[in-house]
Amino acid sequence: MGRLVGMATSSSPAASPTDPLTLEVVELIGTVVARYYEEYETAACEHALTGAQARVLGLLSLEPMPMRRIAQKLKCEPSNVTGIVDRLEARGLVERRPDPDDRRVKLAAPTEEGHATARSLRESLGFAREPLASLSHEERVALRGLLRRMLGTA
Repeated sequence: MGRLVGMATSSSPAASPTDPLTLEVVELIGTVVARYYEEYETAACEHALTGAQARVLGLLSLEPMPMRRIAQKLKCEPSNVTGIVDRLEARGLVERRPDPDDRRVKLAAPTEEGHATARSLRESLGFAREPLASLSHEERVALRGLLRRMLGTA
């Protein structure tokens, strides 16, 4: 954790939203996010998908889920998700199936081709992977912890 020396700890005073360090960190996070989305859009396009379709397919490759939950994760309206899933289903990348816990609910789930496409998409995203590879295991663990804490999931 040598690189994280000087970082505020829980006993340090809270950072001001306008102090230079906070402003620089916000700017750096914005740059990382912009680069990630740019690369994600390029990778999606190479698979003839929109960025939203690629994100839904990526989510579903982790676990099948109902439209409402996909919408919550993507912070959008369920009606938008329905249209995205319809297009993925038309391409044979996603299927709808009954939820084994509640037959009234339909789950969207990737087909085998959908899983393969999601895997190919993940493998083509070098931007996030390459810089992270230059960090030690301990630094990646520390970064994960900090990001989880920022998101309130720690």
